[in-house]
Amino acid sequence: MMKKWMTLGASLVLVTSVLAACGGAKTDESGGEAKANIAVVFATGGLGDKSFNDNGYAGIERAKSELGITYDYVEPQEVSEFETHHREFAKTNEYDLIVGIGFDQVDAIGKVSGEFPDQKFVLIDSVVEAPNVASAVTKDNEGAFLAGALAAKKSESKKIGIVGGMDIPLINAFVAGYTAGAKYAEPSTEVLVNYVGAWNDPNLGKEMAVSMYDGGADIVYAAAGGSGLGVFTAAEEKGKLAIGADMVPSQMPDILVTTTVKRIDNIIFDNVKAIVDGTWTAGVQSLGVADEAVGYSVEGSNIETAKEIIDYVEDLKAKIVSGELAVPADLASVDAFLASNK
Repeated sequence: MMKKWMTLGASLVLVTSVLAACGGAKTDESGGEAKANIAVVFATGGLGDKSFNDNGYAGIERAKSELGITYDYVEPQEVSEFETHHREFAKTNEYDLIVGIGFDQVDAIGKVSGEFPDQKFVLIDSVVEAPNVASAVTKDNEGAFLAGALAAKKSESKKIGIVGGMDIPLINAFVAGYTAGAKYAEPSTEVLVNYVGAWNDPNLGKEMAVSMYDGGADIVYAAAGGSGLGVFTAAEEKGKLAIGADMVPSQMPDILVTTTVKRIDNIIFDNVKAIVDGTWTAGVQSLGVADEAVGYSVEGSNIETAKEIIDYVEDLKAKIVSGELAVPADLASVDAFLASNK
């Protein structure tokens, strides 16, 4: 049974779904027939990560509130569970759209979408080329560039760090953008880099951040999903600052000077709305600062950042939107970018 791999709360949601299906069409909170029924497969790390998953949850909750949809979800603990969850959702034939959050669902959606060609899927953070899959990819390097510039301007030691979830192209785009932004803003800035190797190991994330703080860094960027919670703990204990990734601004811990934002909530909402409106299409959705899909936010931060720093970062943002600055998306391109933008 699917609920074997779910949290207790998600299991109860599925049971409710099955009972509703047996009794006829699903209804929204007002008792009317739901406009659509959606399934969400969250990334490993689960809800409560103050990052990727919580942002996605905000989007599906908004769709429920504003569009009158119903939804079910699962919180897998391991990558190996994704395929089973997608297949179990798809074979019920109950869902107008199945959403997969995270690049490591690419194999599962690639396989299951082929088995169920009439089922619509959305994959966030990677690409599956299939006629029933919409793939939403974001230019995370652009948001990280802005965070790097802000960190370099604010850093007193001119030494900052970034803890990544995994040493993969997706996270290296964050590292490249962050490094390029920092060194573009303050060329003498040193950027420390390390990778946890998992999205759900906050203890190791903390150890890596502590090492960076002890090594002189005064700001560390957590681009590591649930593992990034350890960076925040380290910052609190060391009396230092941190930067979040993909966070819901209202959930920012006190030690965060800023967070990069990936509007997964908007991506999910927009795709669900397209389902409700009958305008949904498959294909690649490539979204950046100009699309307001990525960026940075100081909203919710209790750390004051000087107006001249914010103005500087906003100027960089405008240059990205205009095309004047083309932010590198991989580490190999950082030096060339800096050399051509002195």
